[in-house]
Amino acid sequence: QVQLVESGGGLVQAGGSLRLSCASSGSAFSTSAMGWFRQAPGKEREFVAAISWSGSNAVYGYFVKGRFTISRDNAKNMLYLQMNSLEPEDTAVYYCAAARKWSDEYSVKSGEYAYWGQGTQVTVSS
Repeated sequence: QVQLVESGGGLVQAGGSLRLSCASSGSAFSTSAMGWFRQAPGKEREFVAAISWSGSNAVYGYFVKGRFTISRDNAKNMLYLQMNSLEPEDTAVYYCAAARKWSDEYSVKSGEYAYWGQGTQVTVSS
């Protein structure tokens, strides 16, 4: 069982930055691909970023355009999402998720993630 708790959301002006954190319990973190997803009101859940076990492989949603960076600290069981140059369109609830993997790879498909956090709200004002 993996439990995930996000933090770091809040209200920020357009152009600002936020760093989201996701704390994971249990020993499975270091063998789990990790991902960030988001969901805005009235919209479907959307892939933001994912990272492999080791952190050496990462991928981002098309809208990120170099503004976000996903990282992880396996010694601390922590996942991060540094978000810069935020836009009002980034307003959403952000979720971290874990997917058990047999190799050092990531996943962009929400259906492959078995464990989810409760989400943290990010609001970007114009």
